[in-house]
Amino acid sequence: MEPDYTPYMRAAIAEALAARDEGEVPVGALVIAPDGSVAARAHNRAITLSDPSAHAEILALRAAACGAGNYRLTGHILVSTIEPCVMCMGAAVHARVAVIVHGAPDPRWGAAGSLYAFQEDVRLNHRPLVVPGILLEECRALLQDFFRQKRRAAAGPETEHP
Repeated sequence: MEPDYTPYMRAAIAEALAARDEGEVPVGALVIAPDGSVAARAHNRAITLSDPSAHAEILALRAAACGAGNYRLTGHILVSTIEPCVMCMGAAVHARVAVIVHGAPDPRWGAAGSLYAFQEDVRLNHRPLVVPGILLEECRALLQDFFRQKRRAAAGPETEHP
């Protein structure tokens, strides 16, 4: 029987909402320790920090590794509201994360099955288990609503025509 990742994803969604409220792309992530406790939580901060590597997953992995006093997070679970990109998936593989749980797929950048499938590449010395689609619709709606609002704002105010 597969573990219930829903409560963890709900916490990641709360992080994504914090990102949205800060004007960041709404992505949230958690790292779960082997005992089931939350080792770290984070949300996107690339704009705020002027740092292209400040994705939610990277920030959560950094915090968890710091807390563990070890760059290896063997037995840990990475939970993200979106499928990790190449950078984030690479970091998770380097950290030896056991499981990667994600909500919405990312057909443009996803490296856990959409564009690339790092977990299936036999050339890598570590291949985490990937569990996709947890609270998929909620995670997808967060991103779609965010970008829909961005497009509306960029279009400017609607004008009335006679």
